[in-house]
Amino acid sequence: MVQAVVGANWGDEGKGKITDMLAENADIIVRFQGGANAGHTIVNNYGKFALHTLPSGVFYKHTTSIIGNGVALNIPVLFNEIKSITDKNVPMPKILVSDRAQMVMPYHILFDQYEEERLAGKSFGSTKSGIAPFYSDKYAKIGFQVSELFDEAALREKIDRVIVQKNILLEHLYKKPLIDAEEIFNTLMEYKKMVEPYVCDVSAFLWNAIKEGKNILLEGQLGSLKDPDHGIYPMVTSSSTLAAYGAIGAGIPPYEIKKIITVVKAYSSAVGAGAFVSEIFGDEADELRKRGGDGGEYGATTGRPRRMGWFDCVATKYGCRIQGTTDVAFTVLDVLGYLDEIPVCVGYEIDGEVITDFPTTSKLEKAKPVLKTLPGWKEDIRGIKEYDKLPLNCRKYIEFIEEQIGFPITMVSNGPKREDIIIRNK
Repeated sequence: MVQAVVGANWGDEGKGKITDMLAENADIIVRFQGGANAGHTIVNNYGKFALHTLPSGVFYKHTTSIIGNGVALNIPVLFNEIKSITDKNVPMPKILVSDRAQMVMPYHILFDQYEEERLAGKSFGSTKSGIAPFYSDKYAKIGFQVSELFDEAALREKIDRVIVQKNILLEHLYKKPLIDAEEIFNTLMEYKKMVEPYVCDVSAFLWNAIKEGKNILLEGQLGSLKDPDHGIYPMVTSSSTLAAYGAIGAGIPPYEIKKIITVVKAYSSAVGAGAFVSEIFGDEADELRKRGGDGGEYGATTGRPRRMGWFDCVATKYGCRIQGTTDVAFTVLDVLGYLDEIPVCVGYEIDGEVITDFPTTSKLEKAKPVLKTLPGWKEDIRGIKEYDKLPLNCRKYIEFIEEQIGFPITMVSNGPKREDIIIRNK
């Protein structure tokens, strides 16, 4: 069976933990989109890890971890990440890299930095990981597939052709040093040495695995609201963050995805720019940020303080719908135990009218939150294993949100560790 784990909001929902937990019963875990621009934080018996490219199932000996064709593959980052986990006594994971995956080039990272500098105050809040320039080149058909590393003559010719275009931009738009073709070729030969043992035809591998009845987990990065089609465009990422794209980014038939577990946080947080209707500020935000996640709400990639907000039913209902959610995993619920009352955003007021359907960006920027306040439960819920043992007000909070979003909450995460989870049978 194929399952997907994806985010309903801005990313940072706690997908890493849920994937890590579900990987126990998976044979194969696939990253199907995005690059090293966002991280998944995982706490397990080996320690605490922030993964950026590796799938979150690499901590199990029985799993195969796959970098799918939809990923923006930064080869040095991938291998540094493998070293960072094996240095902490994690067994070397079984890894396969799609021969159709495209590589983040060194100049993609430079162009990302240069463009953010050029835009200054009007920037997109990029992580400067080269993601937008990478996907721009992919769709302009001047990107480099892993498979191209194995034909050196054709590779040299393509580098010469692509670099003409890049150097014109560097010279005339950014006023930065030019790229040297020989240097790029030599770098790619280094990449080839690193990646060669892992390269395979991933879609054929997965096709055979499906026929053999293997359990496959697709791991998405970021969340619905960062999708370039359905998110808060243009403050989005450059690859589709939706479960539907899992079929494309992994190379499997769409009808094979049977379960879509959408991860939803018990409050809201976001890294980067863009409309964020339920956002809170000042001491209120600082307190929630400090208590949030495991060690506070800071970006796993950038270390930037996350923007904080109350739970947003409008954004989450939309985020779950656009994912095709079958199950909701509700995370970091334990964080809210300090509050006497918990505000929840149940609607948006735009030009005097209250709506509950998520609007396009221009309307979103005018939206004010319509808040409903629920009573808090004022106790520590970590360690509770059964839903019925949760405090009454805690259960009421979960059930109120479930009713508002219209999708079943079947998992409740009440702590950072793998075992801090309540399975709720609906």
